[in-house]
Amino acid sequence: MPTIATFARALATLAIVASPAVAQLPSMRPDVGGIEGAVTSDHVLASAAGMEVLRRGGNAVDAAITMAGVLAVVRPHMNGVGGDAFMLIRPAAGGEIQALNGSGRAGSKATPAFFREKNLTSIPGSGILSVSVPGAVRAWADALARHGTISLSQALQPAIRYAERGFPVSPRLAIDINDAKRKLTADPELARIFLPNGEAPAVGTLLRQPELARTLRAIAAGGPNALYRGLLAKQIASFIEREGGVVTADDLTRHKSTWEKPISSTYHGHPVIAFPPNTQGVTLLEQLNLAELSDLKAMGRNSPEYIHTLVEGTKLAYADRDKHVADPAFAEVPVERLISKEYAAQLAQRLKEKLKANDAGSTNRDGNGDTVFLGVVDRNGNAVSMIQSLFASFGSGRMVPGTGITLHNRGSLYSLDSTHANIVAPGKRPYHTLCPAMVLRPDRSLMMVVGTPGGDGQPQTLVQVITNVMQFGMSPQQAVEAPRFRWYGRERLGVEPGVPPEVRDALTKLGHQVAVQEPSEEFGGAQMILVTPNGGRVAGADPRREAYAIAW
Repeated sequence: MPTIATFARALATLAIVASPAVAQLPSMRPDVGGIEGAVTSDHVLASAAGMEVLRRGGNAVDAAITMAGVLAVVRPHMNGVGGDAFMLIRPAAGGEIQALNGSGRAGSKATPAFFREKNLTSIPGSGILSVSVPGAVRAWADALARHGTISLSQALQPAIRYAERGFPVSPRLAIDINDAKRKLTADPELARIFLPNGEAPAVGTLLRQPELARTLRAIAAGGPNALYRGLLAKQIASFIEREGGVVTADDLTRHKSTWEKPISSTYHGHPVIAFPPNTQGVTLLEQLNLAELSDLKAMGRNSPEYIHTLVEGTKLAYADRDKHVADPAFAEVPVERLISKEYAAQLAQRLKEKLKANDAGSTNRDGNGDTVFLGVVDRNGNAVSMIQSLFASFGSGRMVPGTGITLHNRGSLYSLDSTHANIVAPGKRPYHTLCPAMVLRPDRSLMMVVGTPGGDGQPQTLVQVITNVMQFGMSPQQAVEAPRFRWYGRERLGVEPGVPPEVRDALTKLGHQVAVQEPSEEFGGAQMILVTPNGGRVAGADPRREAYAIAW
């Protein structure tokens, strides 16, 4: 077992490429470090539950699913039983990193003709027609079955407790509920729980979700089949059918997670592991390949040249994403070409020929996205990078009566264009913005677990955060707190106030439409656990959301 002296030496080696000026940057929170394990998630109660699992001898997957269950309760507008999940799992005992795809599929009624008959030219962004099969619960069970040491019932006990007894409403949650007031008011079940007396719960009051507690108890007792085949499945299917949706009881019964091989590239000699399509992990790797071809360190972090270079690379990578990324079981996605160094060199040559901002364009499909990330590294080196989501705030805006289950709206991302790779089809998984990642050292030992909410902007945030550590020597907390920017589509570029006025002026002259925005969830909620060369675990969590890291 590592000693305190070992951890002290590990911290001394943390700034692997640091320049003293960058390493001294202040941060709102300290880095959290330990020698046994580290967790990070989008809520302190989830992180605390995960750390308790590790303290009792559980492994990273045990902790991750426990945290996922708690997040489904304490971040009810962002993720839950009615949503999807993706996991990257690195076993400490050897073997390859595995990707668990816990995304659901389009219902059997979801054909282009179905929507055309309703005179729709696109799938609605919310409502019952935006609902596809939820996959998160099956993924929880499958991850524990293959890699866990505790049962799903054990993992769900903290979530059941918080759903039943309640938890204090934070200022952030109160604001988020109030922002979604119109959507919540339109659904009697959502309004009853989240708008008592017609208003968002007051800060500090306890939010109780008794129906969700009963649902979680049923899943704990009956496993995932309780949701996909049992009484809950009948309630979900009956509700969707009654409301005119496209998902049936048979669709729920047939749902399966899939174990897949992650995709990877390198960034300055370090392997970067991402999730394959149907996610935009390919976009993250394409952007990193492009970034590697420029001397970002010489440019200086958040200089005009630095931001312009990354934004123009983002545009090209997003154009490829919008053209190609879809369910590979239904569409040919040229993954190897898109993430190759040769292709990056071709794109880099195109960038050199452009002096002004170009409008390669992206649909920028979903603005912020309502998603949670969690990461775990245990004492043995098992690691998890996991994201789960309802997509939009409160997903589809529909809750199954009597269950506490808010259904997600990932189905809204299908296309009705017959020429598009992501055209809707029964049994097809939708394109997903979710983008968990890991970075390894050149010897393939674990360097970092990293991820972020932020919908469409996730790859942009991750490129900045990873570069902060690998090129500018920042600690995890500095890396996730440092001022960021986000390209929204066309020339629109949002920057945080920490980007100086003279840089903003220079970007405007380059053709960008620069808007200063206060730090918020629009710039993501990045989280990171860094494993130092001597085995310490140092974690950072983004204060732009409610993320908290714990280590011991």
